[in-house]
Amino acid sequence: MRPSLRFLAPVLLAVALPAAALAAKANVEITNHSDWAIYHFYLSSTDERRWGPDQLGDEVIGSGESFVLRGVPCDSYDVKLVDEHGDQCVVPAVDICGKRQTWTITRDDLLDCERQGS
Repeated sequence: MRPSLRFLAPVLLAVALPAAALAAKANVEITNHSDWAIYHFYLSSTDERRWGPDQLGDEVIGSGESFVLRGVPCDSYDVKLVDEHGDQCVVPAVDICGKRQTWTITRDDLLDCERQGS
């Protein structure tokens, strides 16, 4: 006996929706409005204990410049950036999902992060 299409449709939909959500990716534009160049930018899924590769590669986000991370899979990430003096800033549990996001890094953001010892 063959299952009816009416019965299979909800089953197929239930399988397809989570797969589509997992395949969703975002572009994230990072704009540096601080006084310092950003030399390194790392992402780590909040489920992981190690940092992923430097997302900037050989690039540097100078003061007043922007950089676009392309095709970032939907997830919750810890974000670490390192400025020109080697100061590190870690922002935990940043949700990335959707088509395009814009992040602005300011002087105050980096100074606050440094004061908190991240």
